[in-house]
Amino acid sequence: MKLAMIGLGKMGANMTSRLLRGGNNVVAFDLNEEAIQKAESEGAEGARTLSEVTEKLSAPRVVWVMVPAGKITESVIDELGELLSDGDTIIDGGNTMYKDDIRRAATLAEKGINYVDVGTSGGVWGLAEGYSMMIGGTTEAVSRLSPIFETLAPAADLGWGHVGPVGAGHFVKMIHNGIEYGMMQAYAEGFEIMHAKKDFGLDLHQVAEIWRHGSVVRSWLLDLTANALEDDQDLSDIAGYVSDSGEGRWTVFEAVDLDVPAPVITLSLQRRFSSRQDESYAAKVLSAMRNQFGGHAVKKAE
Repeated sequence: MKLAMIGLGKMGANMTSRLLRGGNNVVAFDLNEEAIQKAESEGAEGARTLSEVTEKLSAPRVVWVMVPAGKITESVIDELGELLSDGDTIIDGGNTMYKDDIRRAATLAEKGINYVDVGTSGGVWGLAEGYSMMIGGTTEAVSRLSPIFETLAPAADLGWGHVGPVGAGHFVKMIHNGIEYGMMQAYAEGFEIMHAKKDFGLDLHQVAEIWRHGSVVRSWLLDLTANALEDDQDLSDIAGYVSDSGEGRWTVFEAVDLDVPAPVITLSLQRRFSSRQDESYAAKVLSAMRNQFGGHAVKKAE
């Protein structure tokens, strides 16, 4: 199958490579010329504008958008909406808010353009391991694109699926990432407790390796934790600042809207916020209150 990949960041570039290795023809576009040239060196057909992208595809055209969620995705899809025509398909594989998918799909449908949302997990390891894909769209559109998903997935019949109408793919991926927040936080807290227990002189890399085999807490996240702890279990070169890309927040908002309790995911998100504070004003207020009502000592700022 021939398709275009818009966005050649780490994930987009790796997906392009996997598609090419699977025998697909790919038109590659990015604002970074070096990224285009690298894709061309692997066998992709490069394009320098979105107009050129569409010209190099034959109808019905398929364009996979793999750019940061938000304004950039909105801009790219708007422009593609003017360039594509009846029967063509836009796939959004980024971390889009599912409500935006539903809105965009309705607008594009007026022009006869199909819209498919693909929640994609796998990160930089996807090139070798394959990608997990949660797909939203019409049955007809998804069925026609199945050769692409079979190539990108860990196996033709594993790791991907049509989960529902437009928006469902990114909704499921949003919840997936919320769960990921909770799992990561639990691992982080457990390893912090062991790191603080100096009496036993624990080798945290050894512990992670033990848990990786046979334990009920084994997982790919634990595998990655073991990798990170191998050379320096103090992680001295890493700042304790944790970003979030939005899906955890959206999961919490959705839980509130649906009256579903989600304390673990919510607290995991809040802990990420805490990691970004050099100093907590809330902690100062707590200390001041303890001093006021009980005369407890206050540690003075240096």
